[in-house]
Amino acid sequence: MKSYCGRFAPSPTGPLHFGSLVAAVGSYLDARSHDGEWLVRIEDLDRPRVVRGAADEILRSLQAFGMCPDRSIVYQSTRTDAYHAALHQLRRSQRVYACACTRSEIADSGMTGIQGFVYPATCREGLPAGRAARAWRVNTQGAVVRFEDAIQGPLQHDVEKQIGDFILYRADSIYAYQLAVCVDDAEQGITHVVRGADLLDSTPRQIYLQQLLNLPTPRYAHLPVATNAQGAKLSKQTLAKPVDSARADELLVSALRFLGQDPPAKLQKSPLDEIWRWALENWTVARVPRRRAQHSQP
Repeated sequence: MKSYCGRFAPSPTGPLHFGSLVAAVGSYLDARSHDGEWLVRIEDLDRPRVVRGAADEILRSLQAFGMCPDRSIVYQSTRTDAYHAALHQLRRSQRVYACACTRSEIADSGMTGIQGFVYPATCREGLPAGRAARAWRVNTQGAVVRFEDAIQGPLQHDVEKQIGDFILYRADSIYAYQLAVCVDDAEQGITHVVRGADLLDSTPRQIYLQQLLNLPTPRYAHLPVATNAQGAKLSKQTLAKPVDSARADELLVSALRFLGQDPPAKLQKSPLDEIWRWALENWTVARVPRRRAQHSQP
C-alpha cells in the first residue's frame, strides 16, 4: 500500500458544480503530488437527498476533467453491514445509547452550539418511562478533541458542550454520515483527507469516533468553500450551475486560482494535460488561502 491515500467523496444530490470541482482538484493534486493513490467514494447513504443519475453524472465529469480513481468506486449504500457492525461494537463497549427525543424537544432545551441545537443528554441514563427508542447516540461526556489542520491550523472542540451526544443511527433507519465516513476511511486505508471547510466542524466528531472504534486518524486539510456573490456556499440549494465539461481547461485553471496556486495566464489556453502537468509540478498546500470560504468567479 502506498504511504499516501486520499479520496474525493461527493454526495449525489446533483451534478458537479464549481465548489465540488475545487474539492476534487485539491484532493487529486495533493494525492498525485505525493505519488499517492486517489479514490472516489459516492456518499449516497442519505437516500431522501439522492438525485437519480447524479452519481453517474459526477463520475463522467471527473473523467472529462482528467481525474480517474485508482480503485473501483465505493458506494456507501452498499455498506450498511459495515456500519451496523461498527454501531454494535460501540454498543458492546457501552459508548452509545438509545434516544427517544424528537427535534422539537431538543429545540425546546434552548441550548445552541456550533451547528444548531446541542442535545441535552436527556436519555443518556436511560429512556424516559413509556418512551420508545427513535435513534442511537454516542456518549460524548468529557470529550475534547484537538487536531492540526494543514490549511486552517490548530482547532479544538469540546464535543459535549459544542455538539452534544450526536446521532449515529437516525430515526428514519439511516446510519449517520459521521459513523459511515469513519468506517469507510479506515477500510479504504485513507491517510489524508482533503475536502471543503464546510466539513471542518465535523472533523472532531469523526476523530472522536475513530478513537472509540480504535481506527487510525487521517491527516486533514480543509479547503476554502466556494461561495456565490451573496456569500452562500455553492450547492444545489443555491442553484449552483453544473460544470461544463466542454470548458474543462478553463475551469481547471479557475480552480487552481481559487486554490491560490497562481497559474500563469498563458495556461488558460493550454491543453488539459499541460494544465495538469503544470499543476502537479507546482502544487503546494501552503499556498491555499487559510480561510473557510471565499467568493468564486469561475
